[in-house]
Amino acid sequence: MEQRQKPVVSAGFTYSPLEETLDIPQKNSRLYLGIPKETSFQENRIALTPDAVSILASNGHHIVVEHKAGDGSHFYDTDFSEAGAEIIYDKKEVFKAEIIVKSAPLNDEEIELLHPHQIVISPIHLAALKIEQVQKMMEKRITLLSFENLKDDAGTYPIVRAMSEIAGGAVMLLASQYLSNSNKGKGILLGGVTGIPPTKVVIIGAGIVGEFAARTAMALGSSVKVFDNNIYKLKRLQNNIGVRVFTSVIQPKVLAEQLRNADVAVGALSSQNGRTPIVVTESMVSNMKAGSVIVDVSIDRGGCFETSEITSHENPVFKKYDVVHYCVPNIPSGFARTASEAISNVLMPLLLEAADDGGFENLVWIKRGVRNGIYLYKGALTNYHLSEKFKLKYTDLELLLAVKG
Repeated sequence: MEQRQKPVVSAGFTYSPLEETLDIPQKNSRLYLGIPKETSFQENRIALTPDAVSILASNGHHIVVEHKAGDGSHFYDTDFSEAGAEIIYDKKEVFKAEIIVKSAPLNDEEIELLHPHQIVISPIHLAALKIEQVQKMMEKRITLLSFENLKDDAGTYPIVRAMSEIAGGAVMLLASQYLSNSNKGKGILLGGVTGIPPTKVVIIGAGIVGEFAARTAMALGSSVKVFDNNIYKLKRLQNNIGVRVFTSVIQPKVLAEQLRNADVAVGALSSQNGRTPIVVTESMVSNMKAGSVIVDVSIDRGGCFETSEITSHENPVFKKYDVVHYCVPNIPSGFARTASEAISNVLMPLLLEAADDGGFENLVWIKRGVRNGIYLYKGALTNYHLSEKFKLKYTDLELLLAVKG
């Protein structure tokens, strides 16, 4: 029997390394964006500013803007044209774009103009949405991203936070106007000067709006008292402001007593679903000082003062029990240029990232925060609350993407 010989590696033997197999990145895609003029009630904002359009255009993307779309924010056609956008006079032509970017929810007319498989980035008003609108968009296999539900890498809602900061800061500026003589107010300076008791401000709601309203009021020298039934929010507000503030849960007797002496009352309660609860009754308002001011920021969801009625930017106030009521919904729209820049600062980097990733669909696949804002994906309803409300079929977005993967 032959003995097996040990294999010998010759001196001339060499290893030939194989080429490394790497993932081939998607080629950058060219986006075709359409920005229509908003026709919704009191909507003056625009989703992309000329500066954002300039950056997108310099990256090779095609942007069309409807004539006078930015006038409400004092961004004019010449600004967009110089930034590299094409100005379109026909709304139908704007809606031929692959991605529609809006600062207000879609209305019935705009839904009719949508083309199959389009992508729409806009806010959503769940309370105002109708089943017929949802069904039409499902038939057209539309993908819709609700930008107020968009999350960033930190898990926060950047656009909601920005709008809340604007509303919170604006509240005190608005209140000061209606306390002054120029608007037939009591002639009180919001804040205080040496030797004169400070203005008393009551804020109901310790969210972001309440926090920034408190910051502004305290910076002016006012005495601030904050009410909320959420202890965590009260603690967070206390920690974020960094100084001791009067805080309390909403107890009717305590709240009524503080409102009786208040010069300014701010309604900043938030509600995840449905109407904001009414915590200030008509009798509480009737006992407030004559000439005091109520600013009900939560009027978007019904308001937390029983006496609140929706007003407009043109006629913003009314008096009841000799108390001035400012109940304008969408307060950030009254500061449209700042609000537009805030929205644009979030959406522009997102659109650039979508292009770098090879298209919007790939961005949805990669970023969980974007998936959080999708409530319609290629015609499939991916928002559970909407499916329950309208009794429509719900499809899990993660499952749809798993099939794609």
